[in-house]
Parts: sequence; C-alpha cells; structure tokens
Amino acid sequence: MSHEQKNRFVYADNAATTSVHPVVLAKMMPLFGEVLGNPSSLHAKGREAKKYIDDARSKIAGILGCEAKEIYFTGCGSESDNWAIKGAVKAYLDRHDKDTCHVITTKIEHHAVLHTCKALEKQGIKVTYLPVDENAMVNPDDVVKAIQEDTALVAIMYANNEVGTVEPIKEITKRVKEVNEKILVFTDAVQAVGHLPINVKDLGVDMLAFSGHKFRAPKGVGGLYVKSGVVVKTLIEGGGQEKGKRGGTENMPGIVGMAEALAIANEEMQDDNARLAMLRDDLIRRLLEIPHSRLTGHPTKRLPGTASFTFEYIEGESLLLMLDMMGICASTGSACSSKSLEPSHVLLAMGLPHEIAHGSLRLTLSHETTQADVDYIVESVKKVIERLREISPLGRQ
Repeated sequence: MSHEQKNRFVYADNAATTSVHPVVLAKMMPLFGEVLGNPSSLHAKGREAKKYIDDARSKIAGILGCEAKEIYFTGCGSESDNWAIKGAVKAYLDRHDKDTCHVITTKIEHHAVLHTCKALEKQGIKVTYLPVDENAMVNPDDVVKAIQEDTALVAIMYANNEVGTVEPIKEITKRVKEVNEKILVFTDAVQAVGHLPINVKDLGVDMLAFSGHKFRAPKGVGGLYVKSGVVVKTLIEGGGQEKGKRGGTENMPGIVGMAEALAIANEEMQDDNARLAMLRDDLIRRLLEIPHSRLTGHPTKRLPGTASFTFEYIEGESLLLMLDMMGICASTGSACSSKSLEPSHVLLAMGLPHEIAHGSLRLTLSHETTQADVDYIVESVKKVIERLREISPLGRQ
C-alpha cells in the first residue's frame, strides 16, 4: 500500500449516517447555552425555547406538505417506527374492543419494523410478511390480496436501507384505501426524506417516519408525521410534551438542526441528486466489470446515492475490513445489523442463496463524494476482491 493510499479517506456509508452540515452545526451551537430554557417552562426562556421548536415544526411540515400540528418529534427513526406500529395497533384494539388484529408488512423492512411486528405477534397480533421480487420491489397486488377483515395497518418502507429500491408507496396506499379506507398506511421513509421529494398528502399515507442523521442533521432526533384525525396511542408516557403524545423533554438543538438540514437538502436536492446519480451509475458500471458480481436492488428505481452489490467467492466482512484498511468506509448492509454474521435478510428475501448473500457490499454516496473518490473505490474494491479470491479455495476453482 502506497503512502498516498494510507492517508486516503473515503466515506461511502452515508446510509448509515451522514456528517452534520456546517450550517446546521452553526445554527445549533447557541442553543446549547444561550437558549437554555425548557420548552415546557412558562417563563421567558422557556417560551423562547418553545418558539424555536414551533418554528422548526412549521419548517419541516412545509417541506413535507402537511400541517405543523401533524409533525411529532422523536428520538430517532426506530422510535418513530415503534410508535406508529404499536400505537396504531393499540388504537385499533381499543376502538373495536378486540384482543387481536392484522398487520401487513414486508420481509425487507428495517429491523425497527420487523422486530416490532415480531413483538406484536407474541401478543397475539397477526402479521403478514409480504415477499418481494428479485429487485426488492413490493407488488401492490400482493398487498391487496393480503388484506383481511381485521387488517388495521399496512407498514411498508419508502426506500430500502440496504439495496436502495424505492417502493411504489403512492400506488400501494391508493389500492389499500380503495379496499378499505379505514386501514392505516405507514411508511418508514428514513432513507428517503431529505433525498427524494416527498409530499405526504400526495402520497396519501397516514403516517411517515424520518430521522435527522440521514440528511446531515445530528444523531438522536427524528420525527413522525401523523395525519390529522388518525389516532395512535402514546408510546412514551411523560409530562405531556408533543401535545401529550410523546413524553420527554424535547431535544431542542437537535430539532432545530434537523429542520435546517432538511431545508438545505430540499433546496439542493435536484442538482445534488443529478450529480449523485451520475457518480452512482459510474460506480455500478465499473464494479460490474468484476467477474461473478451483481447489482442488488432495482436497476433504476433506487436512491440516487446507493449502490449495492454481491461478489461471489468472498465474504463481505473480509471485504469490508480490507477496504477499511485502505481508508474506505463502507457497509455489508444495514448499520444496525452490520456486526451480525448472518447474511442480509433483505438479500435472502430477494431470492439470493446464503453463500452469495454473504458477499455483499453497500456503497452510499453523498454530496461530498467526488469522481476521484469513486475512482479510488473502484480501484480498491477490484484489488481487494482479486486478493480475496486468490486466497479463497472457492475463488480458485
């Protein structure tokens, strides 16, 4: 490895988390000291803090195409997922005086959704886990066919966090509502908000989750859109914050930072996405030159900065560690499960065999990614895979 390579650093794991935008950080810094009040306090400093939160709520609502009162702040995307699903199910059971109901989701959801559904199953809730095709795409027909008399909720992600496939959420919502308008539709849009233009009214969804650190806000702050008139039971009891729906003192600096980051992302989205898509497609074209490689996820209906691959005859963990030694931060899938030795549940749901799913690599770009970065990634991945196949018994066959 050359001296230049040792000092090279390329961050290509932006689906896991992004850097905080300098403008966002600058806007947040005074809120850690100068604006010191608790937003629930009645005195001047408390009212000042609350004003910051109210302004942030209005800014986010304007970008997502909803009313400010429909935006609730949470600690992260996982909390938003848990709240939407558990809160909707509990509200349905209370309203119908039942012990069980039915939820529809997919096999490729983030673990925050899948584990929540598994927990509900232990409480007697029925859950249907829909299959996907080889591109990780959900078929709206399958959603409709899965609807039962007591279906309370459909929970399908907007864009997959591992392979980047963008799902037909608008069509799915329309089809579900045509069957039964009372069935709630929730989408985990954590990977999509800040990267794709989203209008919740146009989508027709009842609930939508997002998380700030996916679009250059700090970690530890997220949100949930809940359509006016939709009833979801409280997940976190407390002092009545968020209109009594989510207890706990608000993370005011984080909330303000998230609103500012979303505004910046929304303003720069069109130009940034066009550039990202060009870099992504160049990366895909050149890495697919590697023998026994394949692109995972939909070839065109995918997030602008996401490229995901499998390479036969190697282990994704070895690939990841060797790239890390070369200064490249990448992933074998979701950051929440990257320490697991099990192959990706998303890739398995797409029909890939275990031995191929083990050799996965996710590269996610950002506005900071340059053509030189892509060139270095391609060069490095090709070298590492060649080396790994040389020392692999399977690779020498």
